[in-house]
Amino acid sequence: MNYMKLLITGGAGFIGSNFVHYWVKTHPEDEITVLDKLTYAGNLSTLDSIKDKINFVEGDIIDEELVAKVMTGVDCVVHFAAESHVDRSIHDPYVFTRSNALGTHVLLETARRLKISRFHHISTDEVFGDIPLEADWKFNEDSSYKPSSPYSASKAGSDHMVRAYAHTFGLPITISNCSNNFGPYHYPEKFIPRSIIRLLQGENIRLYTPGNQVRDWLHVNDHCRAIDLILQKGKLGETYCVGGLAKGISNIEVAHKLLKIMDLPEDRIELVTDRPGHDVKYDVDWTKINKELGWEPQHTFDEWLEQTVEWYKNNQSWWKPLAEESEQFYQTKGEEVLK
Repeated sequence: MNYMKLLITGGAGFIGSNFVHYWVKTHPEDEITVLDKLTYAGNLSTLDSIKDKINFVEGDIIDEELVAKVMTGVDCVVHFAAESHVDRSIHDPYVFTRSNALGTHVLLETARRLKISRFHHISTDEVFGDIPLEADWKFNEDSSYKPSSPYSASKAGSDHMVRAYAHTFGLPITISNCSNNFGPYHYPEKFIPRSIIRLLQGENIRLYTPGNQVRDWLHVNDHCRAIDLILQKGKLGETYCVGGLAKGISNIEVAHKLLKIMDLPEDRIELVTDRPGHDVKYDVDWTKINKELGWEPQHTFDEWLEQTVEWYKNNQSWWKPLAEESEQFYQTKGEEVLK
């Protein structure tokens, strides 16, 4: 792919910021504009080390005038911007519909009018609902949509709108549905960073009862590599599922792995009341992206998890200002998140 001008929405959030760092490093010739609302989950300090290599615009993807301004002259839109915390979607669903569904629609309509040459939409495996714990099948690109939370329903709506713009208006799109991400700059409200941070602060890991919920963990660096391949080689109009492990792993297993890495006793786990409508299992079949584009994870889950623990140990100045807000949410809205 030749020199490009990219608009990256949500580029100060977890996955988006990692992608911005990745793209600056691997495609230094390209011009990047980041559009981010800087909600509680967006952190401008995450981009400090590369701030001179990007154009940053603070704003809302709902703002049609602003979106048109920042998208003018752009070759490719990579759309990360979304509310993504399931527990928060239970407490305030409207925010999720506004940002994830309507915000995506604004971006699509603007991309159509400006004749953008590529629109890549980042989505989630949660749009497919969940899998029975005893089942041995996985989500793939042909799985039916059965969202079970306001968050996943809003993301499902955005996926459908992206495909509608491709079918009706010929907008050149691709979609990726990823499994649960983890890695650097992960906001402390999510399971893995929150668990690491609590342990570093001398507190216990807190798990939704009974802790047997299964997730297919994807390191954010592997995810960024997958998006790059989709942009470079992916077929227009196609969807690609991006997962991590060949076999899903339960939350309580992850907790025990963290305790082992951090050399802490196994009694540092507390079980709390489960959240409403908690999906019991996600598992992703990434055969398509592997066979068509040659993608696969670079490291095992255990290797990536050890690197993630080290990152949080070495970057306490990044997460300490954020951890208090995260814990306050749980105290005022109820336990817990294992997204």
